[in-house]
Amino acid sequence: MSGVSVELYRGEGEEWDLFVGSQPAATAYHRYLWKRVVEQSFGHRGYYLLARRGGKTVGVLPLIHMKSRLFGNFLVSVPFFNYGGVLCSDPAARSALLSEGERIMAECGASYLELRHLGEPIPGLATKSHKVTMILELAPDLESQWERFDAKLRNQVRKAQKSGLQAVVGGSELLEGFYRVFCRNMRDLGTPVYASRFFENVVRATGSEATVISILLEGETIASGIMTRFRDTVEVPWASSNRDFRAFCPNNMLYWEAIKLAFSQGARRFDFGRSTPDEGTYRFKKQWGAKPVPLYWQYLLADGVKVPELNPSNPKFRLAVKGWQRLPVVLTRVLGPPIVRNIP
Repeated sequence: MSGVSVELYRGEGEEWDLFVGSQPAATAYHRYLWKRVVEQSFGHRGYYLLARRGGKTVGVLPLIHMKSRLFGNFLVSVPFFNYGGVLCSDPAARSALLSEGERIMAECGASYLELRHLGEPIPGLATKSHKVTMILELAPDLESQWERFDAKLRNQVRKAQKSGLQAVVGGSELLEGFYRVFCRNMRDLGTPVYASRFFENVVRATGSEATVISILLEGETIASGIMTRFRDTVEVPWASSNRDFRAFCPNNMLYWEAIKLAFSQGARRFDFGRSTPDEGTYRFKKQWGAKPVPLYWQYLLADGVKVPELNPSNPKFRLAVKGWQRLPVVLTRVLGPPIVRNIP
């Protein structure tokens, strides 16, 4: 016997977050606040598993159950975000948490359980490593950071500044402009858009330390992003710009303003978020000096189930992507949320 017991955590999050905060390998999305955000925004049920040894917390595994006719029945740790998976201080806790996760998977009739690990993968599990996160280790001061950028990037930022663009930083009051640009960008990419209440819940969630940064041209939002913070790292999980104004380089100004804000908050790392190596967003983030850090998406699979391919590059979804790109933006705001709530 390992001496480790696993339970479905039913507390308010204090004990959970105390353990997460004590672990060097913890990510922002291991925290309990994201369970509330996902449940309130999408209506999915969270199974948050906590492992103990002798009454002491030794591991956690946050799980969200998702089920739809179109995309299937599965569990994810954690959907809609880049990171999650098993977090433990005791090797025996990992096995116990995975065993309980497998039991819940069977209880829900789920086809698989997906673990979004940042760091070392768990040996023996089916694994995809097709994505990376792009991390910029910040310079000691803002001036040194600016000097590290190449001349082309600095010129693009200066061009935006000379074009009369204005940067504003705030909270919920900037979400309307953010969402308008975000919806347009998602339509252009052929991707269904989240409901606006998701971003409202993110910005208002206690502990997310979320900030909205917007770039305005004559009072109109043409680029915007949401920045969150965990420990010494800031992250921009969602950012978009209106391609009609690409010549003004608003995206470059947006990220420079975000980096400036990161310095003002004492951050040491800037997380540009998930990318596919060598694609456009990867190259954009790389020009800032960000380095790729591997992501390992690992799976517990039901008998006979293959590793899932729920992504736009899957040939199965290419026709749907092209069709979505032709829809009016206003229609995607209505049709998108019921679809994307089931895409992890």
